[in-house]
Amino acid sequence: MLMQDHVVLKQKNQFVIYAPELLESSDLALFDPAGAPDASRTGSKTGGRDTVDFLRIAGRDYVLRHYWRGGVVARVNRQSYLWLGLERSRPFKEWRLLNKLYQDGLPVPRPAAARVLRRGIVYRGDLLTEYLPATQTLAEYIAQNALPAEAWMQIGAVIRRFHQAGAYHADLNANNILLNEQEEIFLIDWDRGQLRQANPSWQEANLQRLARSLNKLAGLTRGFRYSEDDWQSLKTGYERGASPS
Repeated sequence: MLMQDHVVLKQKNQFVIYAPELLESSDLALFDPAGAPDASRTGSKTGGRDTVDFLRIAGRDYVLRHYWRGGVVARVNRQSYLWLGLERSRPFKEWRLLNKLYQDGLPVPRPAAARVLRRGIVYRGDLLTEYLPATQTLAEYIAQNALPAEAWMQIGAVIRRFHQAGAYHADLNANNILLNEQEEIFLIDWDRGQLRQANPSWQEANLQRLARSLNKLAGLTRGFRYSEDDWQSLKTGYERGASPS
């Protein structure tokens, strides 16, 4: 008998979706790492508006991301979102999207669990994904090292795979592309992402968002290893496409 790929729990005002292959229901205290008896907190990182904790649970490493608001709204409300129903909550939508992409063989972190805490007309949430070892963001890497043309082409080819699958990344930028030591490419942070009908209009807009991110970082970061030739290599890889490895 096959194990179901997810379980949804409700405990008072708390809703949790999790993968039973990875976690047991008794592990769900891990959303509050300081009080989780079965989880050890191995570190944390703050970048932009996101704060993440790194956890080890039953020998596996995970990333716990807390949802934080950005922009003007964050000045008065940093982590609450309007409740429009559980399946429209950002943690549940991101978990389900990541799970679909992962099951389809696309290079994303595997989702382990997501939590929503409702308080009347608002909620806050968290997302737990498997940790991708020995990775750096594209931004981190090219701040220190030049990336060969073949690697830029591979990035373009991976983005093309997502686009062909109809996967729209709402914030495709140089901080949401990961590279590891085996030259594998991953896309992370799928908050507000969607599955859409493949269309050149949104696909090109997605690429241009990444181009703006790279150009902005090149203007702000001394020694940033990025040029128009690199972008052309990425576009070449995108146009050629790629088969899953």
